[in-house]
Amino acid sequence: LALGAKARGAKSVVVADLNLAGAERTAKDAGGRAIQCDVAREADIQRLVETVEAEVGPIALFCSNAGIGNFGGNGTSSTSSSNEQWQRGWDVNVMSHVYAARALVPKMSARGGGYFLHTVSAAGLLNQIGSAVYGTTKHAAIGFAENLAFTHRDQGIRVSVLCPQGVDTALLRAAGDTNSALVDGVISAEQCAAVALDGVEKETFCILPHGQVLQYMRNKTADYDRWIGGMAKLQRTLAQGKR
Repeated sequence: LALGAKARGAKSVVVADLNLAGAERTAKDAGGRAIQCDVAREADIQRLVETVEAEVGPIALFCSNAGIGNFGGNGTSSTSSSNEQWQRGWDVNVMSHVYAARALVPKMSARGGGYFLHTVSAAGLLNQIGSAVYGTTKHAAIGFAENLAFTHRDQGIRVSVLCPQGVDTALLRAAGDTNSALVDGVISAEQCAAVALDGVEKETFCILPHGQVLQYMRNKTADYDRWIGGMAKLQRTLAQGKR
């Protein structure tokens, strides 16, 4: 995303990550700046926003791209993850978006607008076999983004949610080879970022790098009971080591 934004003419790029060394490598490639940030801590996001606004300039596009997916549990029970794992999922996958909006909406509104790009997941639209924490928190992230989009639209603020299935990242590789996100193939991070930035340019709310997801959404809303049955069947198939 950082490299793609720079290639498309971004005046400045700031890369924020818990892993400062990784952020510095990306920032160097993008000709930008790196700042360490734990998105699960509101104080860190507030500091990030204040530092960038004071030392770099007004933030026009804020990409909330952090997410985690390994929540333990046994993958066959919706209640097997601990309270601590649920809280960590909530903090990173949901509250990071809330914290960014809380820090930036007043500033963006005062200057006539701005843009939030929230990386969520197709799991936020369809759910996630094997991880109730992931599926639930990603649904919540979609709900917040929707509310942010319609509440602040008249203030010039635009929102997009990026909802891919399998993207070749460390997060996906850690999930193993029976992850339901692999069913329709894996795209590269570069491909996903290009689709995301195309969507931002068009001000598309729901950005789907895997086109099949749109039909899955339609199937879900057209016949919820049949969709639940199909997901149960897919879970059985994945449990048997097949895709």
